[in-house]
Amino acid sequence: MPFYLYDTMQRKKVEFVPATPGHVGIYVCGPTVYSDAHLGHGRAAVVYDVLRRWLMHEGYRVRFVSNVTDVGHLTDDADEGEDKIAKRAKLERLEPMEVADKYFWRYFEDTDALNVAKPSITPRASGHIIEQIELTKELLDRGYAYEVNGSVYFRAAKWPDYGKLSGRRLEDQQAGARVEVRGEKEDPRDWALWKRAEPEHIMRWPSPWGEGYPGWHIECSAMSLKYLGEGFDIHAGGIDLQFPHHECEIAQAEAAGHAFARYWMHHNHVLLNGEKMAKSTGNFITLRELLERHEPMVVRLYLLQSHYRSVLDLTEAGLEAAARAYFRLLEAYRSLRSGLERAREGTLAALEEAIDRLEAAFAEAMNDDLGTPEALAALFSFLPELNKALAAAQGRASLERALETLERLGEGVLGLFPARVLEARLEGPLLEGLIELLLEQREAARSRRDFPAADAIRARLGELGVVVEDTPHGAKWRLAPR
Repeated sequence: MPFYLYDTMQRKKVEFVPATPGHVGIYVCGPTVYSDAHLGHGRAAVVYDVLRRWLMHEGYRVRFVSNVTDVGHLTDDADEGEDKIAKRAKLERLEPMEVADKYFWRYFEDTDALNVAKPSITPRASGHIIEQIELTKELLDRGYAYEVNGSVYFRAAKWPDYGKLSGRRLEDQQAGARVEVRGEKEDPRDWALWKRAEPEHIMRWPSPWGEGYPGWHIECSAMSLKYLGEGFDIHAGGIDLQFPHHECEIAQAEAAGHAFARYWMHHNHVLLNGEKMAKSTGNFITLRELLERHEPMVVRLYLLQSHYRSVLDLTEAGLEAAARAYFRLLEAYRSLRSGLERAREGTLAALEEAIDRLEAAFAEAMNDDLGTPEALAALFSFLPELNKALAAAQGRASLERALETLERLGEGVLGLFPARVLEARLEGPLLEGLIELLLEQREAARSRRDFPAADAIRARLGELGVVVEDTPHGAKWRLAPR
């Protein structure tokens, strides 16, 4: 079954055909590591993790490259202001690379919690200065760039295709809007490939034009070409990067004579309670804060309930609904794992047909531009038939197939059942309250001399890893060693 994706460049769904049969190269614009990741970063990580998982499920070998920006991203996203990491370093009284390393590792801690697989390659901008200088030199040699006072700029007006991704025409850009006026530029719409380092600028490297640092846009052109090669398959990122970042990437690569990305994917904005997130208004939450308040797999499910090209509005009510849905799915999966041994041999025609429907609906949804909401709906539609089979405790062969299917689709593709969740044990007040409630029920059974019921409660707790001891002061419990 062919895989269709919405290609931003063509503005329509198209069949995906990789440049090299059986192999897929993906480049995703990663975070600028100057502070904790926000929900947009979390959505990007989960969406493109599922893209990667689905392509691997379909038999492709995938090289997944996602960069980290640790130099060159200025505070106004253009060519003025401070470097975001250097600015943060002043606030935290740290070296810039200390800041970059701190938030680099915190980002991957957060994405690990969301069960996102590590990229095949995670290039840092500061580790690829040579490649960025070489690409800049190519553009100078071809006349698409010029040097002035130690800085190098791209001649936007010389590249007529600029704007073909976003649909923004070069002539519509006005100085003083998105593109700031800089006196030394030939044209205010030009952008920096290399910036001269002012005396107070800490992050600097030697170059043919003097000491400086790379512009934000040049890094992704250089690193994607280095690790994925000419005409690689998919370039992805947030819709806010479409202009100017991705437009500039395309212009730099193609003007230097390189075939660039063949397909472009963009995920949409994340809102918080119906409004755009902004630190200035207080309507903002980091991914780490969210994961401290909600089970990470609930957050992952919530992110997948909306199509990646739709605006996602995060609300507490939505998260609570996602929690109920997730634990319903998780409980069915756990019950299936534990119920197999009790099931009688044989197959169940109704369950086999339900598995066939699940696999067909899931594949149809995922092959239609990564339709995760419909894929999730297929999983939930499967649960009633599964629960009937579990209640009947028969059809072990069919139940084994159901387990393999849920593991392959629910965890292998959607990433919802990591081992740490399946093996987790309840902790804290919830655990204590549930056990105390069961012990009260056991004591009530003993009081009415219903010793079989009391023994059954004790035995079941023992199976779950809770040791119950009767003492002169009442029943005491403890967790058995793992």
